[in-house]
Amino acid sequence: MTTAPIAHQSAPASAAQQRLDDWLAHCERLHPKEIDMTLARVNTLRDRLGLRFQAPVVMVAGTNGKGSTCAMLESIALQAGYRVGLYIKPHLVHFQERCRVGGAPVDADSLLPHFEVVEAARGEVALTYFEFTTLAILSRLAAEPLDLVILEVGLGGRLDAVNTIDADCAVITSIDLDHVEYLGPDRESVGREKAHIMRPGKPVVVSDPMPPASLAAHAAAVGADLRQLGKDFSYGGDRQQWQWAGRQRKFSGLAFPALRGVNQLLNASGVLAVFEALYEQLPISAQAVRTGLALVELPGRFQVVPGQPALVLDVAHNPHAIAALAQNLDQMGFFPRTHAVFGAMADKDLAEILARIAPLVDRWHFCDLPLPRAATATALAERFAALQAQGGLKTPKEVSIAQHADPQSALAAAAAEADPADRILVFGSFYTVGGVLKDGVPRLTAGAAAAKP
Repeated sequence: MTTAPIAHQSAPASAAQQRLDDWLAHCERLHPKEIDMTLARVNTLRDRLGLRFQAPVVMVAGTNGKGSTCAMLESIALQAGYRVGLYIKPHLVHFQERCRVGGAPVDADSLLPHFEVVEAARGEVALTYFEFTTLAILSRLAAEPLDLVILEVGLGGRLDAVNTIDADCAVITSIDLDHVEYLGPDRESVGREKAHIMRPGKPVVVSDPMPPASLAAHAAAVGADLRQLGKDFSYGGDRQQWQWAGRQRKFSGLAFPALRGVNQLLNASGVLAVFEALYEQLPISAQAVRTGLALVELPGRFQVVPGQPALVLDVAHNPHAIAALAQNLDQMGFFPRTHAVFGAMADKDLAEILARIAPLVDRWHFCDLPLPRAATATALAERFAALQAQGGLKTPKEVSIAQHADPQSALAAAAAEADPADRILVFGSFYTVGGVLKDGVPRLTAGAAAAKP
């Protein structure tokens, strides 16, 4: 018996959504470069706009684990009764997912005045898409009466547009190689870039268990209050529960975070270290911690959708994240076959990504993505075949490759050939996972169709 997703019909975009999409298209046209590593333009606009926050600001940087850390910070603070503003990226389906207030994305129409404000203030300043949209979201958040502001850094730290704001507490999650053309060729270089979100006299939480030395060096140079996993806070536990201990506070009898994955306790430990550092400003209870961790959600991060076959969604797109994904897949138990839907940017370390996940995948469905930076399905298939011919991949005995025009058609093909006991993995770029989520979460049922809940 096989399954196949039923095609959804997308609802027409609202007028506000269309106007927001028009603004985003305008932002894409403003600057010749997608990434222009300088803070000068953003600092100028920050001052013109008078952007500042009265509430404590937590800034989160790192290679992997940023989204999970932000989601857990938000969830616990909400359970403690605080009003939280969150800037998280990139989005999976709709741009407004990047701006959350009170635990939910803001409405598209509420963002429009802030795009207008940035446009009026910039004059002749040519902002990149990321700079313009960051300023608009910061303006939107600054207009809210908030108790806590959480800002996720983009690819870097030192010259990232988010770093125009001073953080009351910085968080640096796991460091690995990614965007080496901007951040450097080794972990020390990457760490040095991330470290610049630290501020003198302010706490910085490092949840990487093996942090590059450049993080501690920069903390010492600027006089930040460094709080490192294994030195200033730690965690332990068994299969049933876990506990955490910091400099002055402890939590015990904790249930595991609702987010799946082998690294979530690392992220959760860093989150609790943040709340310890900010305890005078934002006290939280043990119950808020327990409930917040139990209720936290983050689509696309080892998201397992029950059904026949099982569906796994993960935005892992660098070797470190892929290694964690492979470990998580191993721990899911036995599946006769794994079908993979994969699309990624052409500048990723595709050889290492494919090598790490290839032993677990029986059927590959490579897909095109709707942006110039993406590797085409044909290029991915050719790269896979070349690596296989060179002996660079360990694969199951019978492995097949197919190519598709988009993630949804790739998922449809994977589901059509899958047996109910199989597993389908959709991973890679946010555009890959977002492409199968744009009409709702697919529900795969043996002999039936994938439909929205």
